[in-house]
Amino acid sequence: MRPNYHPEGLFDEKKEVAAEARERENPIKQLWHMNGKCPEDTVPIRRTKKDDILRASSMKRYGRKKHRTVPVPKSADPDLINESGHQHAIAYVQGDKFYGAKATINVWEPKIQQPNEFSLSQLWILGGSFGEDLNSIEAGWQVSPDLYGDNNTRLFTYWTSDAYQATGCYNLLCSGFIQINSEIAMGASISPVSAYRNSQYDIGILVWKDPNEGHWWMQFGNDYVLGYWPSFLFSYLGDSASMIEWGGEVVNSEPNGQHTSTQMGSGHFPEEGFGKASYFRNIQVVDGSNNLKAPKGLGTFTDKSSCYDVQTGSNGDWGHYFYYGGPGRNPNCP
Repeated sequence: MRPNYHPEGLFDEKKEVAAEARERENPIKQLWHMNGKCPEDTVPIRRTKKDDILRASSMKRYGRKKHRTVPVPKSADPDLINESGHQHAIAYVQGDKFYGAKATINVWEPKIQQPNEFSLSQLWILGGSFGEDLNSIEAGWQVSPDLYGDNNTRLFTYWTSDAYQATGCYNLLCSGFIQINSEIAMGASISPVSAYRNSQYDIGILVWKDPNEGHWWMQFGNDYVLGYWPSFLFSYLGDSASMIEWGGEVVNSEPNGQHTSTQMGSGHFPEEGFGKASYFRNIQVVDGSNNLKAPKGLGTFTDKSSCYDVQTGSNGDWGHYFYYGGPGRNPNCP
């Protein structure tokens, strides 16, 4: 299948032409392309090895996030306490019906302290309550030694229709997401990545709901429609999303009783700015008329700003943007 419609406002800006020229200069490749490509009418699937499954806590939990790990801003559910050991620094919008989200995400390779921890940067498309029936569609990049067996930065997707309990998984590790693209592999390494005070690389991610079929589609960069999540996977998202989040997440397993030194984003705080701190730029939402629009009433949330923080801004070039991240353990974050 192919999507019937793209969101309005995606291709009609001069900026897009400039962005495409930039993308041609700095194309982000996947490392497996060095060994060839997939033939037409096939899709690349990352091989699951015995070691991958042995690293998982159980066969049943392989390729799954832990229950209740979604970032919950205090305004959304003041009574829900984050006991999962996951920490976030995000920007978000709520209180409306959303039909998609877009962002250009700065790509880094954060250092992970313990193999059972991860660091990711993604967007969340959420429907329902934060209890047992949360629907979530997620896409971005992650470093997860447990899941992949290395410290490479990888493109990923995730979905759940019951708050990470029994449904959903990363990438193509269970049925759900239907891939149609033969060039981009889910869970494959992204290259190159940004370096401190050096070249910066970013990836564009768009997820939107097809107004005809009701499926949720994902696009990578300007050229690659990757596939879709069929609407029947979801309850609330069968209609629309009630909240969109963008930002970073890490697992803090508190090794030796101290805060983890696993980095979020570039491992530097937002105030350091471009070339040093990681960013999301040109963040937009898709409204009920299938138009891409600036997010209204953008809020921010962080579990512990002395460990990982977030700062928003807006300008002509980058639209609504924010810097986010941090080093984890430091003198102010023991």
